[in-house]
Amino acid sequence: MKPTTPIKNRDVLMNDYAMIDGLLTISEAIAIAISKNVSILVVNKRHEHDEYGMLLLSDIARKVLATDKSPERVNVYEIMIKPVMSVCPDMDIRYTARLFDQFQINKAPVIEQGNIIGFVTYDDIVIKGMVKNAI
Repeated sequence: MKPTTPIKNRDVLMNDYAMIDGLLTISEAIAIAISKNVSILVVNKRHEHDEYGMLLLSDIARKVLATDKSPERVNVYEIMIKPVMSVCPDMDIRYTARLFDQFQINKAPVIEQGNIIGFVTYDDIVIKGMVKNAI
């Protein structure tokens, strides 16, 4: 039996996200998500020593809509996730899956040399990972 080559995050990452500013209102962020057809919004760093933030549509539903707040009066920075747990592109997807399980997350940005090059999710790990393993 020949050893299999590990599948890495860079092999399964996706680029379905948009970069936004934390000072935008939730209404503006929703408009960007709709126009770009994404459900992940990455909040840009304010300076080189800052960290990325993340805003998911599910965060908006839980923290704005469910609490009856006005999307026009809430800024992204008020409800975003920050800092975001990230993974490196050359990490084996098995370790990424274990990390997700340990920290109860289901997606993370893949960061290389301080820049986001994509996102990896449980779905990507299972679906794309299995396809690559079968080839």
